[in-house]
Amino acid sequence: MPDGGLNMGGRTIYVVDGARTPFLKAQKGPGPFAASDLATQAGRALLLRQPFLPSDLDEVILGCAAPSPDETNIGRMVALRLGCGEKVPGWTVMRNCASGMQALDSAIANIQCGRAELVLAGGVDALSRAPLLYSDTMVRWFAGMMSMRTAGQKLGHFLKLKPGALLSPVIGLMKGLTDPVVGLLMGQTAENLAWKFGITRQQMDEFAVRSHQRALAGRQAGHLGEIVPLVDGNGKVYAEDDGVRADASMAGMAKLKPFFDKKYGNITAANSSQITDGAAWLILASEEAVKKWNLKPLGKIVDSQWAGLDPAQMGLGPVHASTPILQRHGLGLNDIDAWELNEAFAAQVMGCQAAWQSDEYCREQLGLPAALGAIDENKLNVDGGAVAIGHPVGASGARIVLHLLHVLRRQKARRGIATICIGGGLGGAMLVEAES
Repeated sequence: MPDGGLNMGGRTIYVVDGARTPFLKAQKGPGPFAASDLATQAGRALLLRQPFLPSDLDEVILGCAAPSPDETNIGRMVALRLGCGEKVPGWTVMRNCASGMQALDSAIANIQCGRAELVLAGGVDALSRAPLLYSDTMVRWFAGMMSMRTAGQKLGHFLKLKPGALLSPVIGLMKGLTDPVVGLLMGQTAENLAWKFGITRQQMDEFAVRSHQRALAGRQAGHLGEIVPLVDGNGKVYAEDDGVRADASMAGMAKLKPFFDKKYGNITAANSSQITDGAAWLILASEEAVKKWNLKPLGKIVDSQWAGLDPAQMGLGPVHASTPILQRHGLGLNDIDAWELNEAFAAQVMGCQAAWQSDEYCREQLGLPAALGAIDENKLNVDGGAVAIGHPVGASGARIVLHLLHVLRRQKARRGIATICIGGGLGGAMLVEAES
C-alpha cells in the first residue's frame, strides 16, 4: 500500500523561496563543480536574499544519490560551508531520483511535529564525477600486492596481473543506474513501458523535440528565474542549462541509434534525460516562521505521497503516487492547473499518460473503476523537462517542486502536482498551491 499523505489537520507548510544552479551536461569527463560546490553556490545566493541569517535555520536537509567519497554526509558539509554554524544540524537523504523531494518531505515532517520552523531543503548530484571502479579481481590483486614483502615476491605478483582487469574499470554510474533486483538499466525499464503501451520511436522523438522547444521558449521568455549563475575557479560564469538544443529536430533525433536495447529498442540518448550536474534548494517554513521574519511565500505544499510498484516498470511511479493525492482531494487529472512530471525518458512520461488512459491498468493496478483520462498537454511540463535540461538525480525532485510554484504564480493559477519516477520501483508526488 502507498504511504499516507500529509496530516491535513497539521501545520501549514510554506515554500518561502528557492533557487537552483544551471544544469550542466556531462561532457566526457568530470565537470567543473563538485556536488558540494553546486549546492553551496546555489544555497549562498538563496540565503543572501533572505531577512534571516543562515544560523537562524533549524536544519539543512540535502538529497544526494551519488555523493563522492570525500563528501560523506554532504548535507552537513554544505551547511557548514553556507555559514549556518556548528549548531545547525545538516544531514543527507537518499531516495534515488527523488532524493531532493525526500529532503522536502523530511523537512515537512519535522515542521509538522514541531521540531523545526525554518528549514533549507533540496538536492544535488554531480553525475559527471561518478567514479570508475576496479573490479573485484583487480581489488584482490592490489590487496595481494600489499602483502608482498620482497622485491622478488612483488615482481612475481606483478607478472600475474592480467592487463584486461586493469584496463576494464567498472563504470560507477552504470551500476548506479541498474536495478540490483531485476538487473535492468533504467532505460531498459523504459523500453518495457514503450512495449507495454505501444509507444513508437517517432512519438518518443516528437516528445523530446517538444521538450527542447519548450525549454528554449521558457528561457527566452524569462520563465527560469529560479536559476542562479555558477562561477568556477577561473572566473568562468555558467548562467544557463547547457543541454538545451535550439537545433533539436526530428531529423537529428532519427540519427541516433537505440542505446539500451540495440536490437529491438527505440530509446536513444536523445529521447532520454541527460547525465547532468546540478543543485536545487527550497526554504520551507511554518506559519510562525513566516510571521516572525515577515516572509513572502511562493506557496505551500499541501500533500505528498510515496508509492511502490514493479521495479521493472518503475517509470509508472508518478501514476501510483499522484493518483492517491487526487483521490484524497476529490480531483481529476485536469482539475490540476499545472503538472511537472519529471522526464526520465520520453517513453516514461508517455507511459504514465497511457496508464491513466487505460481502463485495464487503472482497474487492476490502481483499484479504480475506470480510466482517469489524460493530462492536458498544455498543462504538462510547460517549460520543458529533463530530456532537454537534464536530470541530476538528487536534485530533480526539488527542482520540479520549485519550478511548478513559479509556473503557477506566473499563470495566476492555484494548484499543481510535481511527480517523479524513482529507480527501484517507486514514485513520489507533491500537491502544491501558489500564494495569491
